[in-house]
Amino acid sequence: MIQSETLELLEWSRLCQHLSTFAATKLGAIAARHLRIPATQSQSEDLLVQTKEVYELESRLGTGLSFDGIQDIGDSLERAQLQGILTGDELLAIATTLAGTRNVRRVIDNHPDLTILNELVADLRTYPELEQEIHRCIDERGQVTDRASQKLTEIRTSLRQLRSQITQKLQNILQVKANAVQEQIITQRGDRFVIPVKAPQKDAIPGIVHDTSSSGATLYVEPNSIVPLGNQLRQLVRREQIEEEAIRRIITQQVAAVTPDLERLLAIVTTLDLALAKARYSLWLKANPPRFIKREENESITLRQLRHPLLEWQHHHEQGHPVVPVDLLIQPQIRVVTITGPNTGGKTVTLKTLGLAVLMAKVGLFVPAREPVELPWFDKVLADIGDEQSLQQNLSTFSGHIRRISRILEAIDEEETRGHGDEENNSFPPSSLILLDEVGAGTDPAEGSALAISLLQYLADHALLTIATTHFGELKALKYQDERFENASVEFDESTLSPTYRLLWGIPGRSNALTIARRLGLKLEVVEQAKTQLGGATDEVNQVIAGLEAQRRRQETKAEQAQDLLQQAERLYKEVSAKATALEEREQGLRASQEVAVQQAITQAKGEVAQVIRRLQQGKPTAQDAQQATNALNQIAGKFIPEPPPKPKVGFIPKVGDRIRIPKLGQTAEVLTAPDEDGELTVRFGIMKMTVKLEDVESLDGQKAESVVKPKAMSTTASVPSAPQPTLAIRTSQNTVDLRGRRVSDAEFILDKAISEATGSVWIIHGHGTGKLRQGVHSFLHQHPRVSRYEAAEQADGGTGVTIAYVK
Repeated sequence: MIQSETLELLEWSRLCQHLSTFAATKLGAIAARHLRIPATQSQSEDLLVQTKEVYELESRLGTGLSFDGIQDIGDSLERAQLQGILTGDELLAIATTLAGTRNVRRVIDNHPDLTILNELVADLRTYPELEQEIHRCIDERGQVTDRASQKLTEIRTSLRQLRSQITQKLQNILQVKANAVQEQIITQRGDRFVIPVKAPQKDAIPGIVHDTSSSGATLYVEPNSIVPLGNQLRQLVRREQIEEEAIRRIITQQVAAVTPDLERLLAIVTTLDLALAKARYSLWLKANPPRFIKREENESITLRQLRHPLLEWQHHHEQGHPVVPVDLLIQPQIRVVTITGPNTGGKTVTLKTLGLAVLMAKVGLFVPAREPVELPWFDKVLADIGDEQSLQQNLSTFSGHIRRISRILEAIDEEETRGHGDEENNSFPPSSLILLDEVGAGTDPAEGSALAISLLQYLADHALLTIATTHFGELKALKYQDERFENASVEFDESTLSPTYRLLWGIPGRSNALTIARRLGLKLEVVEQAKTQLGGATDEVNQVIAGLEAQRRRQETKAEQAQDLLQQAERLYKEVSAKATALEEREQGLRASQEVAVQQAITQAKGEVAQVIRRLQQGKPTAQDAQQATNALNQIAGKFIPEPPPKPKVGFIPKVGDRIRIPKLGQTAEVLTAPDEDGELTVRFGIMKMTVKLEDVESLDGQKAESVVKPKAMSTTASVPSAPQPTLAIRTSQNTVDLRGRRVSDAEFILDKAISEATGSVWIIHGHGTGKLRQGVHSFLHQHPRVSRYEAAEQADGGTGVTIAYVK
């Protein structure tokens, strides 16, 4: 009784109606409008997990979870079990429901991490064979199809032939008796074919009159010549109806045989759609999932920026005022909170907002508050809000409050008795939430205040949390007598004489009646006389409260300033991070451009060295040619090779005849002369000699050469490295490919392999012949990305029968 009264006082049915608008099916909408509140915390947690998983699924799907085709087939299933015959439309609705449910299950199966949803649809049976049978026998208009049975096919074939025969005869009569006919049309009256005949000439076409026009000028006559055909048609139509009914009876029996599974299917679909409605409603509210806390484990109730869901709906759909959120931060030891303040200040709205938030969490809805949302799971939510006057029952406001509070206490006692009687129940004291509006009002202030104090002390012992609004100043002192009590007040702006609807914690509301009276123009002597009636103590209390409020406002101002500084620091941090990232990207870009420049320089140097080597290969190289090549290589080295950093002493000293390595050129050479006093020595590799510095050579096992100790002036002659890789410009068996006698296609394959493995020039022997092989080779080299250029070999090396390709 009191539970249903509480739901009515909190306007729970309105919230359920709003929730139903987010459902995708009629079943889900009905379930949302009649939302059942769970009896245990485990049920609420299961519902919350359902909502969370559907919320997650909706966020993954671009178009959301679809329930297309799913209909309310409950009445049809009940009639099928009672051996009734379902209509074509009802059977078609069953088929589309099966298909739609199968699509929903398929979507959920594609997300195996959503465990609760997958468990929900794991045993779902959608009977595709029944769906196919229905679609075979019933078309999109709900009519039985010709293919449903052979007998029906034959009947309908006869019907079409008979209708054609009747129509043909009537057409002949229309032509022959054109003067007696009102219009050249064939129509029907009932199930009989007729033609419109002029009333004065009805004897011209003998037959049965089935209807008359409103003016009486036209008679609708079935000519006697087609009456027997009409009778046959009626008989065939009846046979068709009997056969259609037999087909629908057979399918209905198939439906009845699996009705329990189909009823379970409807229940699962309803559960899914209800969870979908909760997820979409929570998203619309910008709500967050709650967490149920345990007050006995010293966890606090945390509801920051809590908004009233019905006021949110009113603001968005009915052009209401913006919703002012409240903060409810209640410590674990608090059992009773008294809220004081002026009328219309938002006290009652705060009670209703908290009550709805608790109920929303219990049914699996998210709570319209900022994360984290933490609140207990209350067994019961019981409220006494608003006046309960009744002229018929001769009840005053006070009497109405007392009767409702009595029912609340009875409900608490029943819960307490049940908790004592069940040894496994550890919920004592009962975890009930009590909401009392204007407790103790409606009677003598002194007696009402005493009654309110006694009631709140009783509730502190027997309820988990009580929120009470009051105007009695005596209730403000309870906080200082019992640590389980807390004060709160709704803020009042004295400059505008209006409430701000903000909830202030730890500060009781002060009386503003005399202040408002003075501001509104009441005589000052009357206000002062009222103050003397109150006594100085009340004025001192109001001054203390005013000081506390001023201190709170200063703290809030400092908190806002600190928040501004924090946001400014975060903004500066982001700007600095962005600049650092830009500098790093710029450094990477410069490094990349430098690497490109180095590669270009290396490529250019290789080209110049290759030209020197080609000049050496022209004819027999002489000592003079070798010296000129050495000078050219020294110039190239001076241009492209930077001065190396000083090398540390290692202890290796090359001797005549030793084999050494020149790392810069990647070559090994033989020492011809020992290092002189300038730290230079002569080496030979291939046919060339070169003078190098000690710091540019190393032993074959990687030891660096020891530089000469004697200091000397810097030489004006640039250090000369040896030429790079003479094998790249000198024809050898490794860089020579013989394609003579090959087809062009085979030659391309061999040539591509040779180019991919080459590091310098490739000598291609293709011969003269018909010239096709040479043309094919040149075409292939022209388009190959690794070939920079190609040319015919010198006459001594084969002339136009040999092509040299230069690989990048």
